[in-house]
This record gives sequence, C-alpha cells and structure tokens, in this order.
Amino acid sequence: MHTSPSLRSALTPPRPQARRFALRALTASCALACLAPISVLRAQEIPPIAPPGLSLPRITLLSMGGTIASQAKDRLNITNYGGKDNPRVDPEKWVKDLPDLALYARITTEDFRPPADAPAGGGTSYERLYAVAKRLQELANDPNVDGVVVTHGTNTMAETAWFMNLTVNITKPVVYVGSQRPWSGLSGDGPLNLLNAVRVAATPEAAGKGVLHAMNQNINSARDVTKLSAYRMDTFRSIDLGVMGVADPDKVVFFTAPTRRHTHTSEFNINSLPPKLPDVEIAYAYTEAPGYILDAMVTAGVKGIIVDGTGAGSPTGGQTEAIKKAQAAGVIVAVTARTHGGRVQDTPRRRESGIIPADNLMPEKARMLLQLALAKTQDPKEIKRIFDEY
Repeated sequence: MHTSPSLRSALTPPRPQARRFALRALTASCALACLAPISVLRAQEIPPIAPPGLSLPRITLLSMGGTIASQAKDRLNITNYGGKDNPRVDPEKWVKDLPDLALYARITTEDFRPPADAPAGGGTSYERLYAVAKRLQELANDPNVDGVVVTHGTNTMAETAWFMNLTVNITKPVVYVGSQRPWSGLSGDGPLNLLNAVRVAATPEAAGKGVLHAMNQNINSARDVTKLSAYRMDTFRSIDLGVMGVADPDKVVFFTAPTRRHTHTSEFNINSLPPKLPDVEIAYAYTEAPGYILDAMVTAGVKGIIVDGTGAGSPTGGQTEAIKKAQAAGVIVAVTARTHGGRVQDTPRRRESGIIPADNLMPEKARMLLQLALAKTQDPKEIKRIFDEY
C-alpha cells in the first residue's frame, strides 16, 4: 500500500519533543479560552445595586430644565438641540438611564420646568424663582428629605443658585447641576455631572454650606461661581476663591466652607418676601459711556442701579453726573468691577460719592442682592452692611 508523504506525516506518531510543544500550545490555548469569558463578563458588568436594608440618603431630584434636559435627533448635534421637534428629557428618564444613582441615594423626582411652549427665559423670571424657592423651603422642612439636587440651564444657573442661597432657610445640601451638552450628545457631560451632584447632596459634609454648584467634578459656592465659556465643559469657576471641593471617583472632598451669610443664616427668607421685588438695573461702564441710559432708568422708576465699572469699579464718561442725579432722586447705586476678579474696595473717594461697593460679586448677583436689600430698607448704610455680610 502506497501513501502520500503528507498522509504518512499525519499518521506517524509525534516525537517526544514535538509532543511537549503540542502540549504547551494546548495548555496556553485552554488558559486563554478560560480567561476570555471572564474578561467579557467584566466588560459588560452592571454596577451592583445597594444591598436591601442599607440606609441611603433620600434625595429629591428637581428639574428646572436646561441643556441637561434636552436632546437632539443625532448624537453629533451638541449645540443646536431642543425645540418642538426634539422632546424634552423627563427627570424619570435620568433615573432610568442612570441606575448607578441607586448606589448613592433613594431618588424622588419632581418636574418643575416651565411649559414646553413657554417663552424663552421664562424659567428664570422672578415669578419662577419665587415658586422654586418656596418649594425648596417645603423640602427643607420635610423630614423625609435629606438633600436636593436641582437641574438647571447653564446660562442663568449661577444667578438662580445665588437667589436660593439668599432666600431658602435650609441646612440640608442643595446642589445645582446642569450640562454643556444635551443628554443625547456624544460624550455628553450630563450623566456624570448628575451622578456627582447626587453624590455631593448625599455627602453629610455638604450640609450647612449653603447652596452648592457641582459640574465637571468641581464643587463651587453659589455665591462665587460664574460661567466663563459658552460651550466648554470647564466653564464654571470661582474666579477669586477657587473650588470648595471636588467629586473625585473615590469620594467627595471639601477643602473650604463659605464665610458669608447664606441660607439658614440669611435675613431674606422666601416666606417673608413680597411677590415682587424692587426694580434694579445694570449699566455697563466703557469709554464714553453716556449718562442718558442711567437717566432713562431713573425715569422708568428703578429703585437701584448696579454700575459694572472699569478697573477697580469706576464709572466712566457721562455716568458720573447721571449717578449724582439718580442719587438725588433716591436711587441707590452700587458698583461692581467688570474685570470679574478682585474686590471693589471701600475707598475714601467712593464713600464720598455715596456709591456702595459690591465687593467681588458679579453684576447680576449684585443686582439680586440689592433687590432683596431694597425690599427691607432704603438706608444706604444698612444696604452697605448687607453687601459686606453676604
């Protein structure tokens, strides 16, 4: 019987050395085969749910809308989203999309958004702020609530959080959060921001620190935080003071605490405020800034004016004479610095002018504080005291 060389090779028993090599190869293949399912399993692993009976903080997730509650038709659209063709994201969807929240808190959702057909900006009117502050005060008094996370659009979030910081008597954590990209966007920042905001609100050390802002893993005070970039995710910063803390993957850490009056130490509780605050407007200082804009404000009946001054807080052009006329008409004038860094100081010249220094507040935040102050008093000395303490 004749056999081909290839067949003879296949039928011939392997030599001892060849057998050893074959055995090693088979062992390595088995080892890889055994490890492969484990690695696949880890890649698809679902975060564990907290064990039954574990006492987790009870956090209310209150939606005021914003980019974090918006979506677009495709994932690459991260700047032109929302509108009637793109349904808004309900707060219940956040919880469904983020089962990881159950590791840190027991979540209750509330939808406090204005109607979908409301005019743009309706979510930040005083009427809306008043209603939200009232609800936050109710949650503050609810023994079944341990903390609150409020989602909000980033454009006016810093103002809204500041208003709550001044008007809600609460020691429980209140954390504002939003996103720079819609919930549907590729590499959206909303999910991690929301998860970290819940982690901050569930942290005992967050209590008593006033209203907080948590985005991009940073924790800032509502008083100091401001938005500095239109679309970048690191947009929110506290220019003079830096972050209060961080929400790192291993734990939430606080480095500082506010020294100014806020929330439970504030004299401006929402339950004692009128449904409408005195009118206060903002004038911007620049080369040849005219005085007639301030004159028009006084004619319109404003009770206060914030001048966002140059340098260390100086009016320019024809503003100086217009300020004197406004003061003579009983209008309170305070000044901020358009540099957005550094305090407006209480100098002899400024005391002589009767203009109130607004410390290092942003003009929009100085406006809110002056509105609240004017709801209590028209005494310039008392109003200066308020700016010194808040």
